[in-house]
Amino acid sequence: MLGYHRDPAATEKAAPDGWFRTGDLGVVHPDGYVRLVDRAKDVIISGGENIASVEVENVLTAHPAVQEAAVVARPDDHWGEVPVAYVTLAPGASAGEAELIEAELIEAELIAYVRARLAHYKAPKAVYFGDLPKTSTGKIQKNVLRRRAAG
Repeated sequence: MLGYHRDPAATEKAAPDGWFRTGDLGVVHPDGYVRLVDRAKDVIISGGENIASVEVENVLTAHPAVQEAAVVARPDDHWGEVPVAYVTLAPGASAGEAELIEAELIEAELIAYVRARLAHYKAPKAVYFGDLPKTSTGKIQKNVLRRRAAG
């Protein structure tokens, strides 16, 4: 990359030593393959613990009632940040056995679902339901969700 168009400050920040920093975090496997796991700006630091938003999202989307999910940090006075989830339910799905979908019951079930599969501190402290904001190419706009979470 030669740099950002007419933005030398952004270029210097992204490539201070000539190497472009994408902000992607990955794991190199013993066979040489690299697996991207998250974006640095999407890692939630709660009480000194790092929480990969993608890890929590993968668990949420494994629930049969969840069509898609995005997890972002919400500022917290005690922990610094806590994870919160934004979820779109699958068409006609309910998260519980009951016929009626009640947001509080679904929220509690999804939080319990994550807590049963990950460390408890990784579970979202709140779940919000609805369509997720997306770009014209269909990518979830986490920056919009982060602003919502910040209140």
